[in-house]
Amino acid sequence: MRAKRYGRCGTWLVLGFLLLLTAPTTTPRPPFLTPAATDTSVPAIGRAWPVGARPTVLRGWEPPATVYGRGHRGVDLAAPPGSPVRAVAPGRVSFAGRVAGKGVVSVELTGTDLRTTYEPVTASVEKGSEVTAGEVVGTLEPTGSHCTTTCVHWGLRRGETYLDPLSLLPPWLLRRGPSRLLPVLDVPLP
Repeated sequence: MRAKRYGRCGTWLVLGFLLLLTAPTTTPRPPFLTPAATDTSVPAIGRAWPVGARPTVLRGWEPPATVYGRGHRGVDLAAPPGSPVRAVAPGRVSFAGRVAGKGVVSVELTGTDLRTTYEPVTASVEKGSEVTAGEVVGTLEPTGSHCTTTCVHWGLRRGETYLDPLSLLPPWLLRRGPSRLLPVLDVPLP
């Protein structure tokens, strides 16, 4: 009886040891090979969408497997040309100008180590300007976008790491739909 019990325990020990040996290990990568990853430490400090009240997301954030790998390092939001582009959260403009022929505005967010970018945008702010959440930082240019229709490419970075810009928005802003009036019951009419 005792041998049978020890035999079963031994089998389980061997199986457990084999699982331990074959389990994937996480070896730290050098920082230059670290892909843009989801960072759950992004505070939901956004108070406005960059364009519109609840724009259509044409293409979401797709982190690349490596720094130079394929992916989408931001979010594309549909908007007509000339639409005002707003700061998502308060901060200081760190760049307002052209990069590779596209208008770009970058805002360092107050109290964080995060920076948002908006392109293609004709800037209406200057480098060093303080902006509030919802303040217009420029207008959407009709050309220069990589979308099939006009869109604003909205990005988020911490240092050199790209993050999902939608993580800046609180749940109530992400899910907000149109307002609906509900019937008032048991209230006398005037």
